[in-house]
Amino acid sequence: MTTIARSITGGVDTHLDVHVAAALDERGALLGVESFSTTASGYRDLLAWLEAFGTLELVGVEGTGSYGAGLTRHLHRQGVSVVEVDRPNRQRRRRTGKSDPLDAVAAARAAQGGDANGWAKTRDGNVEAMRVLRVARSSARSSRTRAINQMRSLVSTAPEELRSELRDLSIYQVLRLASAFRHTPKTDVTTVTKLTLRTLARRALALEEEVKEIDRLLKTLVAETAPELNAINGVGTDVASALLVAAGDNPERLKNEATFAKLCGVSPLDASSGKNERHRLNRGGDRQANSALWHIVFTRMVCDPRTQDYIERRMKEGRTKKEAIRCLKRYVAREVFAQLPRSELTLDSP
Repeated sequence: MTTIARSITGGVDTHLDVHVAAALDERGALLGVESFSTTASGYRDLLAWLEAFGTLELVGVEGTGSYGAGLTRHLHRQGVSVVEVDRPNRQRRRRTGKSDPLDAVAAARAAQGGDANGWAKTRDGNVEAMRVLRVARSSARSSRTRAINQMRSLVSTAPEELRSELRDLSIYQVLRLASAFRHTPKTDVTTVTKLTLRTLARRALALEEEVKEIDRLLKTLVAETAPELNAINGVGTDVASALLVAAGDNPERLKNEATFAKLCGVSPLDASSGKNERHRLNRGGDRQANSALWHIVFTRMVCDPRTQDYIERRMKEGRTKKEAIRCLKRYVAREVFAQLPRSELTLDSP
């Protein structure tokens, strides 16, 4: 009598220090729940524990882009298929309660039942490097804007002799002039205001240099990863990096251009009911990628005659400019998808 090897589906509820894993057999029966540390040895132990039950087919991981990123990379290196699992249903949590073992079992059932079918990003190449750089770039730009706004506020309330000196200058002229203010031991309002403006100006200039350095690195990475994408009209380094980060290091996980459009939040959602057939705006998806598509359309509205003609034609048909831009974002998503660095053999036809 031969014994048929069991097909195992795993589920992992991820946390900062401990991951909780659950194992199901091919019939959905729970085989066990166990906790593992979030270290390299813990990842190896978790994988060995799952494989001890049988042939590991699939693992559903909650938070592959945050607490589960390390485990996801380890599983990918071992050739294990990983899907991204969304947070469990809130209504179900309210009825049945919440615990880490229950969340791990829910992740396994979502992966086995097909509710979780989005393949996880590998996060191990140039695109992951872009994502990390964009985090620093975003914070630097925000801090620079905050410093400049604080300078404007101080200038508007400064003593008259200082305010008249800086009032009619551009922000770049204010930064250059304020950064050169001298420090003196006096403690009157004018002197202290000058010292504060100098501190904020030098901070803003230093942050601007940080952004420029990051942009140089991003430009190199984008050119190495997707030169065809960077050649599209309206696509610069910032836009290209945002779209590549949304697609991931393994964009072959996106089956067709409709999948990519939904990922970017530019695919209208069906909202029909009874005799009413309509679609509503998709407010989900990656909002940075959505913003990148908007920047492409906005740039083309200024310099591309085809885009200008399209906007004009749609507005004559009764649509608003905002609605025409939404339609164009969907078309641009299709154009961008064709230039993503992926293996054509892994894609389904649209």
